[in-house]
Amino acid sequence: MTIDPDAGILLVAVRAQPRARRPAVAGGTADANGRIRLRVAVTAPAEDGRATRAVCDAVAEAFGVAASRVSLHSGGTSREKLLRIEGDRETLAARLQVLLAG
Repeated sequence: MTIDPDAGILLVAVRAQPRARRPAVAGGTADANGRIRLRVAVTAPAEDGRATRAVCDAVAEAFGVAASRVSLHSGGTSREKLLRIEGDRETLAARLQVLLAG
């Protein structure tokens, strides 16, 4: 996870879980390389980009920003995604810490 201090942009690594029973954004999980990713469960299926859009929407709600402020940076067809969030850097960083603590 990185923050561009000048632009107020946060890049957040997420682990998506499509077709979950209930949507949730909470907690961190380590990938095979030991990098921490935010867990995001969505009810949308992983077809035609619906799960990716649902992940972006869920992250926008969790961070308290408009959906238009969250976009996919990489990982469109993977469960491992990198999202770009625009907003106040202090607020985004604080909210990320709360979400990772889950």
